[in-house]
Amino acid sequence: MLGPSPLWLVLDLLGTFAFALNGALTAVRAERLDIFGVIALGMFTGLGGGTIRDVLIDSLPPATFVDWRYLAVAASGGLIAFILTRRLDRIAAAITILDAVGLSVFAVLGAYKALDLGFGIVQAVIVGTITGVGGGTIRDVLIGRIPTVLRSELYAIPALIGATCVGVGDAFGYHGTLGAVVGALVCLTIRLVGVRFDLHAPRVPDGPD
Repeated sequence: MLGPSPLWLVLDLLGTFAFALNGALTAVRAERLDIFGVIALGMFTGLGGGTIRDVLIDSLPPATFVDWRYLAVAASGGLIAFILTRRLDRIAAAITILDAVGLSVFAVLGAYKALDLGFGIVQAVIVGTITGVGGGTIRDVLIGRIPTVLRSELYAIPALIGATCVGVGDAFGYHGTLGAVVGALVCLTIRLVGVRFDLHAPRVPDGPD
């Protein structure tokens, strides 16, 4: 079992903060929202995936409502995005990297939590992927646009592959920090390569006019 080590807790909170910050920034750029709207969307982005995961695996109440640190970190990310929107644009690359780290950590930890409860590999991969992309999907739905994971960027695919690495590693007896690190690094690498080279999943070709 992958224990709740201080390192993974820090990474989990860092991922929550990065998701909340990036989600709030996306909301600010897309819509004219007040401070409540920006913070709320940041919190939905930061906490949504983990909450969906805990509901799916029947781990209730969700961890985000048991540990106040998750709520505080997510709210802080949204507030910072509201106050420092223009300044944060200057470090967009760093925020993208943090977001990729959050995606990787959430996908891996989501898959491991499912495996620890006896889920099969396929089910664990699904839970891990949903954990990684769930918050951003909720955000996009709330601001009235097609979720990013369905229309552009390599986002869901890295999470899916990272979670799959965890499931396959578990099947071969690598259920611990080593498997988690490998899965997270694979997810992180694919995501950052996709951002760097503007890669997208295959799309339906445009039809004739």
